[in-house]
Amino acid sequence: MTASPLLRFCLGASLALSATTALAAVNGWLHWRGPEQNGVSRETGLPAAIHASNALWVADYPGQSTPVIADGRVFINGYLGEGADLQEGVGCFDAETGKLLWSRRYNDYLSDTIYLRYATASPAIDAETGNVYLQGTQGKLAAFSRDGDLLWDHSLMEKFGRLTFPNARTATPLLDRDLVITRGITANWGAQGPASDRFYAYDKKTGELVWASTPGDRPKDNSYSHPQLGWFQGRRVFYAATGDGAVVCVNARTGEPLWRVPLFKVGINATVLVHNDDKIISLFGTPYELGRMVAFRIPEVLPTNAPGPVVVELDKLELWSADISTSTSHPILVGDTVYVVAEKGDLCAVDARNGRELWKLKIGIEQRNAGLLFADGRLYVPMLDDPEGKDSGAGEAGRNGAFYVIQPGDQPVVLSKTQLEGRCFGSPVAWNGKVYVQTTRKLYCFGRAGDSPGRPVAQAEPPWPAPGPATQLQIIPAEVVLHPGETAAFRARQLDANGLTVAEVNDVRVLQWRSYIPATARVRSTMNGAFDAAGRLVAAPDPVPSAGAFEATLDGLKGYIRGRVMPNVPLSEDFEGFTLNETNALEAAAFAFPPLPWIGARFKFEVRERAGNKCLVKTIDNKFFQRATVFIGTPDMRDYTIEADVLSEGNRRKMSEVGLIAQRYCIVLKGNEQRLEVNSNLERLRESVEFRWLPNVWYRLKARVDIAPDGSGVVRAKAWKQGDPEPDAWTIEVPHRTAHTEGSPGLFGFSPQDMRVYIDNITVTPTN
Repeated sequence: MTASPLLRFCLGASLALSATTALAAVNGWLHWRGPEQNGVSRETGLPAAIHASNALWVADYPGQSTPVIADGRVFINGYLGEGADLQEGVGCFDAETGKLLWSRRYNDYLSDTIYLRYATASPAIDAETGNVYLQGTQGKLAAFSRDGDLLWDHSLMEKFGRLTFPNARTATPLLDRDLVITRGITANWGAQGPASDRFYAYDKKTGELVWASTPGDRPKDNSYSHPQLGWFQGRRVFYAATGDGAVVCVNARTGEPLWRVPLFKVGINATVLVHNDDKIISLFGTPYELGRMVAFRIPEVLPTNAPGPVVVELDKLELWSADISTSTSHPILVGDTVYVVAEKGDLCAVDARNGRELWKLKIGIEQRNAGLLFADGRLYVPMLDDPEGKDSGAGEAGRNGAFYVIQPGDQPVVLSKTQLEGRCFGSPVAWNGKVYVQTTRKLYCFGRAGDSPGRPVAQAEPPWPAPGPATQLQIIPAEVVLHPGETAAFRARQLDANGLTVAEVNDVRVLQWRSYIPATARVRSTMNGAFDAAGRLVAAPDPVPSAGAFEATLDGLKGYIRGRVMPNVPLSEDFEGFTLNETNALEAAAFAFPPLPWIGARFKFEVRERAGNKCLVKTIDNKFFQRATVFIGTPDMRDYTIEADVLSEGNRRKMSEVGLIAQRYCIVLKGNEQRLEVNSNLERLRESVEFRWLPNVWYRLKARVDIAPDGSGVVRAKAWKQGDPEPDAWTIEVPHRTAHTEGSPGLFGFSPQDMRVYIDNITVTPTN
């Protein structure tokens, strides 16, 4: 087995940050795909057979993740708790004993996540600092020290409009020098308002946004295909499959999309492979429609000045294809051989040079999640379920998975098979003589105690290319949110044409700033703020929401930032000041775009006139986004009361749903069910009471969250017909022991039956 030049380059998952650093500061299996980014370990001395009864240790930490290991510690995502109090996060264990050293968890919120369906994200460890990064299914992106101290976190849902999906598939963060890169389908604001599968890069130490990238077309599904780092025409890049059914190449230093190859009519989840630095291997399919495995030549395209990537059709690049399909399982590459468990439970070996199937071994009835591990000449293969085993009770949660050790060759040999307690969603990993795997019930460690002589030595990182002349500026942070009167400081660096850093700008006071409106902007708006003599952006003190961009110039070089000003509570909006100067192409209706600073509103809501009154209306032309959540504040807001007038079109048997968001709880009037509901996770926190309401009639909806000193809370809401006196009693009160203590106020609309919903006269006031 030989590694390609690209794989040799990437051999240190524990890479140092500069070419002058001889060895990595942190050594281990630092991210999901391992040191070579392809599921391969160079370690020897691993167990040749695995049996559940002979585990070195077992810990009660259920999840659907893959462990990572650094300096004698195992980090794993998981979830603990029951029902409405289930929380997910990261746990740190002693790699030798399985002792839990620390655990940090977050509530799920405002999601339709259904656990026990697909694999979720895994942690990632930074080789320089040992810091740990995670992304939760709800979009919480967080950084912790190796000892569990919170360094920074972001609610991607409330800041960028990250969507959740019932399948729970969630991207694993990727580290590249000073950047941590993640992804998700987001509906932000402005040019990033249309929902798309986007990538985001943050400064790993400060949590500042460095760039955002939109490399694909309209998404057809979410994707958790993990980016693979490499080099393309002198640029540091990553390759990834996307939710629009394509494979893309993106500049990892700037976020610039370079090229895109459409492959499939729905989203692709399997992580791509790079073979011999010149071809991409991708697998796709769905549980209901077979796809294939395809190899194509890496396009030799030159980036243009036009926005977006160069689109290259597959028929101009395809090298071979094979009738092997998977919806979410991930292949691995061992030299010139691709191994993957296909959709129907067949372990397949394929020649990466020509697509010829070498062999196939039936080991299950389905496989829609985990990847494989190749180590010490063997394949370690988790299967979601063991069709021959017995369930341990408790329905889906009680089903058990199978774990195989297989000797590949001309005729594969099953060395061992064991049944693990709980289903196998995540991939196994190997480090220091041990194999680790998580199930929906346990975290397992198999192998020898103590240090292993077969552990691979961390590799030095080859030097990066020397940068060329500076051609552009990169301003950090790339996007800010300020309250009136607040300030934001920036730093800047000069980049060459390939995105490599030429020099840091030591004094940002030399930058020249001006408001900037892109030529393609649909709303010509500026942020209500200005730069002071120290180079800081100062938001105007007026409590008026605004959003826009700024251009920085230095010696002919240019860079850009985006920003929003979001007033503190109290907030109000009646939409009467909007001019309806746009026309809806589907309905020929006059409308205005919703307030630009609101997150997730554009193309899902429009300001229209109804019966002589301007209000916000849920659009119905895009079936993919029948459900829409809009955030009108910031994630740190708390202790407020939100109210609005709401209405659903329809008749007695056909209505839609409309609601408010208060501190990460959704309060919804449900038309067809004739109920008032409080939810946060639709599977685990969802309570309702009967409430009879009529179509085409305005109602007033009001909600707040009261938090007790012990962290518990009560969600309170009431609804009444517009014009009637407000009732004294709350219509519904829902207690929550692990309450959400903060969260942006927002709006909700769900129009599954082409029945629009309307919202008007919104107010957010301090509860006290």
